[in-house]
Amino acid sequence: MAVFKITGGVQLKGEVQPQGAKNEALQVLCPVLLTSEKVTVNNIPDIIDVNKLITLLGNLGVKIKKNGKGSYTFQADEVNVDYLKTDAFKQEGGSLRGSIMIVGPLLARFGRGYIPKPGGDKIGRRRLDTHFEGFINLGAKFRYEREDHFYGVENEGRLKGAYMLLDEASVTGTANIVMAAVLAEGTTTIYNAACEPYLQQLCKMLNSMGAKITGVGSNLLTIEGVEKLGGCEHTILPDMIEIGSWIGLAAMTRSEITIKNVSWNNLGIIPSVFRKLGITVERQGDDIYIPAHTKGYTVKTDIDGSILTVADAPWPGFTPDLLSIVLVVATQADGDVLIHQKMFESRLFFVDKLIDMGAKIMLCDPHRAVVMGHNFRSKLKATTMTSPDIRAGISLLIAALSAKGTSVIQNIEQIDRGYENIDERLRALGAKIERI
Repeated sequence: MAVFKITGGVQLKGEVQPQGAKNEALQVLCPVLLTSEKVTVNNIPDIIDVNKLITLLGNLGVKIKKNGKGSYTFQADEVNVDYLKTDAFKQEGGSLRGSIMIVGPLLARFGRGYIPKPGGDKIGRRRLDTHFEGFINLGAKFRYEREDHFYGVENEGRLKGAYMLLDEASVTGTANIVMAAVLAEGTTTIYNAACEPYLQQLCKMLNSMGAKITGVGSNLLTIEGVEKLGGCEHTILPDMIEIGSWIGLAAMTRSEITIKNVSWNNLGIIPSVFRKLGITVERQGDDIYIPAHTKGYTVKTDIDGSILTVADAPWPGFTPDLLSIVLVVATQADGDVLIHQKMFESRLFFVDKLIDMGAKIMLCDPHRAVVMGHNFRSKLKATTMTSPDIRAGISLLIAALSAKGTSVIQNIEQIDRGYENIDERLRALGAKIERI
């Protein structure tokens, strides 16, 4: 099992190009199952989770052609739905949470979809009820094999359009239901739908394939079902979570970094949240320029002088995937920050590793932590640590790059699940990091 060995305290400098968005890729690869025609997807990140999904599509019988870096053409004209009943699929599908989103397309086109309990980050309970309640509303029959943790939905003929009010604005749940509804008979209305840029991109892709989806970007989607979809070409947005990670890295290491081609219009409030931490986030065309914060960065309090609170919320609120980054950046800020992670009850448990490095953090409960910034008066200390999930892993990597001494991060496969060639790209900026 590989580890990262990092010598911290080195100022970095240069330009970085963000990878394609991981969360979008896991969504837009699934609609290839909705048509027998060719679908080309560009800017696909070369990361473990996405590569697993591509392999899964291939095992289902989808023809896959690599056109070049990050570009693939898929054709699902000979799908082997029986593969879903094999032990190999149960193992393969269970290793990736994104595999849940093949169920909607398979149900819509082939009348059945199955999935083992998906894997992914161990960050607390991640319910699937929204997905399956949506399929049931469209007329599918649901079954659950408790011993094998195996879920299934089946339907004879076309699904039927329906009105539904989702119990939560689940991003993957909305995506799954939308992909099922595009081939349903009649009109489907989804209220309390997620409206993240990933979901907007999925809807735009489906419309380019011949779907009829309106309300894209809002929490009320209307879908007029069509009988079939055609092929298309789609390009994935830059990864806004990785962009936020580079902003945090630049601030913590006092580095001058330019993040290229960030698609500013799809970043929402991400730049303003980092500005509240006192970080200079300068727009230069479609790039982000972060100057070297040699004098540190000062947290802005609320208008009444109370402590700054950074909390996650459904889009257009602040994405929960960046709270771990904000937390580690706050450890060297001038001021205090309350981090409120509402969505997942285990995501803040990595703070004990930061405390071991000398950070001043008070974990109030599984959802809240108060960070008292050092203002660089005291550097974090190098240590040996283990990456528990993707976002905590990159946060620990940022901490190690800013720390005094040599750190070792174990279980870096978690980081590789979401970040493409992260060690090579860091070395290009001058970081002292090696993969062992």
